[in-house]
Amino acid sequence: MFEIRRCEEGIVLSGRFDASQVERAREVFDEVTEACLVDFEALSYISSGGLGLLLGTEKRLREKGQQLTLKHMSSHIREVFQYAGLDMIFRIE
Repeated sequence: MFEIRRCEEGIVLSGRFDASQVERAREVFDEVTEACLVDFEALSYISSGGLGLLLGTEKRLREKGQQLTLKHMSSHIREVFQYAGLDMIFRIE
């Protein structure tokens, strides 16, 4: 099961972020207009569709001089970002 919610600090993701959840997540990420923290602590899986959504959001924000900051990634998800070269694009804490 996938959950996405806005909080005071930014966006919290939990569960499995697979292709079937991209449109639901897009509704939340499309509302992001300035720098935002995305908490991955409770996220167990991310698909290429989820990666693509994050990448599109990052590109849109960078055009405005803003960016996403991704935090609390599990080692498994961090490896996915590293293998895809996305650790060079995103700010990861």
